[in-house]
Amino acid sequence: MQKTSQSFLPKVSVVIPIYNGETELPELLSCLLGQTYPQDRVEYLLIDNNSSDRTLSILNTTAENSPITIRPLSENNIQSSYAARNTGIKAATGEIIAFTDADCRPQPQWLNTLIQPFINSEVVIVAGEIEALPGKNILEKFADKQETLSQKHTLAHKFCPYGQTANLAIRRSIFNSSGLFRPYLSTGGDADICWRILKGNLGKLEFAPNAIVQHRHRVTMKELASQWRRYGRSNRYLHELHGVDLMREMTPGEYRYRVLRWLLKELPKAIIKNILGKAGIVDLLDTPIGLFTANARSQGQRNAKLPENAKIIEYFNNSTSG
Repeated sequence: MQKTSQSFLPKVSVVIPIYNGETELPELLSCLLGQTYPQDRVEYLLIDNNSSDRTLSILNTTAENSPITIRPLSENNIQSSYAARNTGIKAATGEIIAFTDADCRPQPQWLNTLIQPFINSEVVIVAGEIEALPGKNILEKFADKQETLSQKHTLAHKFCPYGQTANLAIRRSIFNSSGLFRPYLSTGGDADICWRILKGNLGKLEFAPNAIVQHRHRVTMKELASQWRRYGRSNRYLHELHGVDLMREMTPGEYRYRVLRWLLKELPKAIIKNILGKAGIVDLLDTPIGLFTANARSQGQRNAKLPENAKIIEYFNNSTSG
């Protein structure tokens, strides 16, 4: 019999790694309480990754008094969001495992919409969309304009598409063949797990654009630089693990040319548009902020070296493979 979306309600395990997240927890838990997916068909595994704040005690207290099933867990051996996710996957009882992060805000229909593509038995990965929480800061507006967080960038990756773990779901049975996340990897683990599944021909990936999770953009230059250096490190690691092309670095001459073109051509045009009310302040600074992030990404890629233990893949029986 053909399943309909009304009758397709698999048991879902939502896995969320948390490190020093006590300030994020009230909003996150409110979003989990607001999910429209049937409460008796979902469990929330919130994994404390050796926090030094009150994260774990808050989780324990919340779990005792919550109308939804919250299962607090701990991963104290390895300081890594991927190790924490593995702890959640191994404890999960659902046939679909959904992932998001502590600083994300899943919208009410998130789970309902994210799960529906799994009606097709060939679909083993579903990526939802990541949108920005409203921001007033110039850097937030820049990132919003660039749609920095959107899955459309990762789903269009020229090597192989992937979804970010801020909004991703994977059929639990697939981990038996693909293995779990690489627990010692510090970035790039979402691409790695998707590519191992897709390159292994274990099933298909589908995009669920209406399964929305909101995320806050970076608000300081330091946070922005850290974010883009991490993107660069991720590319270096994926180059070493999967043979992905390294990103070409801009030469000093190219940087100088871009700055001059901005000063002499783009900026005057943007100022006029700004005066006429047809452009905002972020349009004036588009190029310099873009060059700043490109430089940070190049630094991250140039200076990164994949640690030997980051090659290890964990499996359900706790065995590992390099």
